[in-house]
Amino acid sequence: MPVHRGQCFCGAVEIEVEGDPEGMGYCHCESCRSWSAGPVNAFTLWQPDAVKVTKGADKLARFMKTENSGRQYCTECGGHVMTDHPGLGLTDVYAATIPSLKFAPGVHVNYAETVLPMKDGLPKFRDFPAEFGGSGEMVEE
Repeated sequence: MPVHRGQCFCGAVEIEVEGDPEGMGYCHCESCRSWSAGPVNAFTLWQPDAVKVTKGADKLARFMKTENSGRQYCTECGGHVMTDHPGLGLTDVYAATIPSLKFAPGVHVNYAETVLPMKDGLPKFRDFPAEFGGSGEMVEE
């Protein structure tokens, strides 16, 4: 089973992910854009037990703007590490946090909020797939 290692910006917090992600893609919502300071967030979704903090757990803080997302970051450098999604039962480890994982996006979510249209042929959900509590409605590229 593959193991990928990553860290925060300064290296005070280190993580491992084991196995394969449940999914990868892009989120275009305003909340992810604001948190990531970018026009889109590249996500990798994992079962929580596949994600381990191997160093610096005492330096990992959590911020919850809403009950849907517990964003975790390093208290030393402010580097973003991951977000737990209690309602989905999954953890988003930001694609940039685990550089050895080949990022292979399969979907766009919250595409109705996009500020960076991406013509890549991937499915684009207005919000979320129905199985994740969304409308399941698709939008055009």
